[in-house]
Amino acid sequence: MVNIRSARDADIPSIARIYAHHVLHGLASFEIEPPSVDEMRQRWSTLVEQDFPYLVAKDDGRVAGYAYATPYRHRRAYRHSVENSVYADPDMAGRGIGRALLSDLITACEAKGLRQMIAIIGDSGNAASIGLHRALGFEHTGVLRGVGFKAGRWVDTVIMQRTLGDGEGTLPKNIDNA
Repeated sequence: MVNIRSARDADIPSIARIYAHHVLHGLASFEIEPPSVDEMRQRWSTLVEQDFPYLVAKDDGRVAGYAYATPYRHRRAYRHSVENSVYADPDMAGRGIGRALLSDLITACEAKGLRQMIAIIGDSGNAASIGLHRALGFEHTGVLRGVGFKAGRWVDTVIMQRTLGDGEGTLPKNIDNA
């Protein structure tokens, strides 16, 4: 049975291994070289220090996947919107791990009062990720054609968006007019 919890420092080597596979063998990430374990630890630490959710799925004691939210953009007006990332261990594909992770990530972001979640999906042919996001309430909002070059070809970016909580229907708490 899959257990989802906040990522810990001890999970980072497994997270780095999973991500390295996707960097080297897929188009979901536009990175060309896999980051080191130390770099992945720094990325995780930065997000956790900023109170963004960073989750892992454990199956039989093994990290089966991970998901996290990052600021959508760094300008202050975007502070209620996040971008999500979800990666599953390739050996665990098709077991619902990505769905469980993304579902819990949505819940965690809503609990923080965030209002929009953006998915920036590498490759318009990435049917699994597009389908996962669609199944969890994301709407297709656009495609940026040929914005990346990887694996010897131009790669699109698919943009999908999901409202969190009240979305734009109400003002955020503690509004400061900025």
